[in-house]
Amino acid sequence: MITFAGSLLVFLVFLFIVILANAIRVVREYERLVVFRLGRLIGERGPGLVLLWPIIDRAVKVGLRTVTMDVPPQDIITKDNVTVKVNAVIYFRVVSSQEAVMTVENFLYATSQIAQTTLRSILGQAELDELLSEREKQNQALQQVIDRQTEPWGVKVTAVEVKNV
Repeated sequence: MITFAGSLLVFLVFLFIVILANAIRVVREYERLVVFRLGRLIGERGPGLVLLWPIIDRAVKVGLRTVTMDVPPQDIITKDNVTVKVNAVIYFRVVSSQEAVMTVENFLYATSQIAQTTLRSILGQAELDELLSEREKQNQALQQVIDRQTEPWGVKVTAVEVKNV
């Protein structure tokens, strides 16, 4: 027959194991955890085993690998008043996970929106034959402008490629 003290001990051991299992996180080599303790930033953790205080700590996982994002087709009016539909692909990665979490609510969405608006503004300054013949120059200009705008977010734009004009 199990006594009350024995049942309580079994319950406490079980509770301890559950809490410990939720406190241990494995962070892969290509990820980082941005840890908040009681709402305050305490830093970046990883890779490897990370121990978090249950209930007090909150962790946001950020991937450091290069992200490939399609920029949806945009209707652009060129300098010579020709309407064209242009789509592109953008390659970027997070270089500072703390900045990516702290300075912008959703760095993936924000980068996508910056890419769309920059695509319209930069390519709208060119004539149609320039868009078709100087694609590499346009890609370089897009990459520099988008990278400059996303730098405060801890995001590095490595390449922008216009796919179809």
